[in-house]
Amino acid sequence: MSNPLSPRTIELVKSTVPALSARGSDITTVMYGKLFQDDHIRALFNHSNQGDNGSQVHALSAALIAYAQNIDKLDALVPVVERIAHKHIGYHILPEHYDYVARALLAAIEEVLAPDITQEVLEAWGEAYWFLADILINREADIRTTLENSKGGWNGWRKFKITAKQPESDVITSFTLSPVDGLPVLAHRPGQYLTLRLKLEDGRTIKRNYSISCAPNNDHYRISVKLEPNGQGGSRFLHETAQIGDVIDLTPPAGVFFLPDEPERPVVLLSAGVGLTPMVSMAETIGAHYPDIETYYVHGALNSRTHAMDKHVRQVAKQHGKMFVETFYSDPTNDDLCGKTHDQDGYISPDWLSANTPFHNADFFLCGPKPFLRTMVYALAKRGVETDRIHYEFFGPTDENIAA
Repeated sequence: MSNPLSPRTIELVKSTVPALSARGSDITTVMYGKLFQDDHIRALFNHSNQGDNGSQVHALSAALIAYAQNIDKLDALVPVVERIAHKHIGYHILPEHYDYVARALLAAIEEVLAPDITQEVLEAWGEAYWFLADILINREADIRTTLENSKGGWNGWRKFKITAKQPESDVITSFTLSPVDGLPVLAHRPGQYLTLRLKLEDGRTIKRNYSISCAPNNDHYRISVKLEPNGQGGSRFLHETAQIGDVIDLTPPAGVFFLPDEPERPVVLLSAGVGLTPMVSMAETIGAHYPDIETYYVHGALNSRTHAMDKHVRQVAKQHGKMFVETFYSDPTNDDLCGKTHDQDGYISPDWLSANTPFHNADFFLCGPKPFLRTMVYALAKRGVETDRIHYEFFGPTDENIAA
């Protein structure tokens, strides 16, 4: 990635790293406050992330610091740019929205860092912002063009009907989503997610991301959603209010976490809780198309009451022949019996993985709560698994370095 920014601009932006490190979250808090004064901009965001212990505020603060630190070596930002671009596709962020963010961000930097901020530094940050914004706008345009030109692809919001609602456990329910227009749908890459726009009974409209839990096809999608009783409405609406026949809006599948088109190494699908959803999509895909790929589906759940889709996964594994399933229960019920309802008591451990999977030549795909990811990604790397063989998806904004 070439860098047209002047040496002086780079110098000025990098000079703000100490201030950003000290006051970054203050800046992003003020920025969001200014940004959300405009209702149509506010409606673009998933506000559950804003209230999730300020995770989006911290995530943006960390991104600003990383950008300032790496503004003279922008290749380090390529993976971040790709992930942000896919998020913007999901939320249908358009080029005209960037100007609102620019005004709010620069005003917040000026307000929080006053009186120490100079006009020259503000202008440098404006130049740096629009340089990165142009990269994102161009990348998003490329992604949209590819989506629109693919079989079943579309741009923006499309209406889908709930055509099946299947309880998978006491806390997880699957929803099959079929297009209202009856036309084909884009075959997603196994591991990607959908963005749903839901109109709640109280009149609020919210947006939520859910991983697709079925293999790619041109007919429908399936999502498998955990009920979050203390959440802000998405999962409760789907579990308690949404019915077969209801219509909801979707943007096209997005995300940078997915199974390679032609996997060449053994695969370990490693998940906890509702993190199994993209793994089921990958397992179904491997089962249908890759008979020679040795695969290990390793999942951790509390117990049989919360464990979803076990029989289905085991059937996929049996038909495949080279797919092995191992389940861990950390809090088994009195009716759970190791060797019958599950395979192991306790938590998935790096030692177990090292002893029971092709540890040093497999690709690891991980999804689950942040504590699970933090533990497992660090443990795999510490035990010698190369970084390019560790792939993970997480829920919500990345407000920390998972591998740290």
